[in-house]
Amino acid sequence: SAQLPDIAKKLLDQQVFVTVATLNPDGGPQTSVLWATYEGEDIVLSTVVGRAKERNWRRDPRVSVMIFDPATPYNYIEVRGRVELTTDGGPELIERLSQLYVGASYTGDEGTDNVRVVARVKAERVITR
Repeated sequence: SAQLPDIAKKLLDQQVFVTVATLNPDGGPQTSVLWATYEGEDIVLSTVVGRAKERNWRRDPRVSVMIFDPATPYNYIEVRGRVELTTDGGPELIERLSQLYVGASYTGDEGTDNVRVVARVKAERVITR
């Protein structure tokens, strides 16, 4: 397992968006732009049961998360690893992320049957530039 560098934590504290890559069943890439935070050495993401990235992770937990420095976009951190999924804490995480990114309660799941998933990225390799 790899350590999440301090610069990655600093960027995530600044509410940068991350690009997340998963693998489709045919082996092709699927990417998403997401809110993110961290807990200890893990990047923590939120998604919904049934979305492409969630289905992909259930089949193949490999992931790449790219964090760009908005002030210097040529500087970035790529975290490669595996995702652990749980629905425990899903609504609380999306609320925490919404407060962090937009300063308001999350309302995107209201009136839906969405089941929130916490995706915890366990870093295996970290590349900084």
